[in-house]
Amino acid sequence: MQILLARLFPASVIFVSALAYQFPALFNGIVPHITSLLVVIMLSMAITVSVHDFCRVLAHPTPLFVGLGLHYLIMPLVAYLIATLLQMPPDLTAGMILVGCVASGTASVVMTYLAQGDVALSLTLSALSALVGVFITPLLTCLYLDVSREIAMDGMLIDINRWHWRHFSLQIVTLPIGIGLLTNHCFGRKIRNVQHWFSVISMIAILLVIAATMTLTSNAQKVTVPLLVVGVILHNIIGLLGGYWISRLLGFECGICRTLSIEVGMQNSGLAVALCKLYFTPLIAPVAALAGSLFSVWHNISGSLLANFWAHHHPAQNKRKLALTRRPDFTRIS
Repeated sequence: MQILLARLFPASVIFVSALAYQFPALFNGIVPHITSLLVVIMLSMAITVSVHDFCRVLAHPTPLFVGLGLHYLIMPLVAYLIATLLQMPPDLTAGMILVGCVASGTASVVMTYLAQGDVALSLTLSALSALVGVFITPLLTCLYLDVSREIAMDGMLIDINRWHWRHFSLQIVTLPIGIGLLTNHCFGRKIRNVQHWFSVISMIAILLVIAATMTLTSNAQKVTVPLLVVGVILHNIIGLLGGYWISRLLGFECGICRTLSIEVGMQNSGLAVALCKLYFTPLIAPVAALAGSLFSVWHNISGSLLANFWAHHHPAQNKRKLALTRRPDFTRIS
């Protein structure tokens, strides 16, 4: 079931996106539950790793800090350069840059799991990225986007701190990871028999989040934005390639390189859509939010395709390491 859904996931993303585009009313009921769905994704992935896996990541934090630095260096800069080179209008530029400045996406943990990467590293990096993003997202947006008349940057910094800490950092990151670790510690041997179902649950939740995100920007999607489509695809691909090859140049092993590639290349596009709605003026918010909506669709397609490829192509010397990442070492849990 897991393998079949993973292979069909890119097509499923396209189908759900098209359905939400044509019939947004069908998914309006999901919008209030986006936070709950993100919690389900994070919890499902956290259950698959053990306390030992997190201790291993924290004992060797270099990949963690490299991934965090690459994410907030590559993605905002690339978004700015793409918007400039493609000469995007102000509303598309605003959305493009805001997508580049947000934290890594929750779905990246699922893609890391499917790619047989380091799930513990992905979870830790997602959590740290979310915490750092509270402060750095407004600052980077201010740096790359000179729209002082369109966006209240001071208010954004204050409000994103309050909203982000309470809803994202606590509800979507901290609590699910803590509950997942505790569940794995207490019921690790039983969980191992049904572990594959957690990735299935996560992928279904991702599809629902995509549908809800498309619904939020349904009015703007009547506008043809080919430049934005090109920009979103380039932005994601450069992030995936940059995260992987820079990690390779730094000498990290295969599983870590895959994890950093996915973490750098995938953005929290749902947060970008929400921020557009909250802090941009009504004149530019609908079209600006379209960048996050399109990115939500595309990065799940590219991420799942890459994860499926990597799931069937891993060096022999990394098989034992990848197996430990995919299946937590229950012998270490007393």
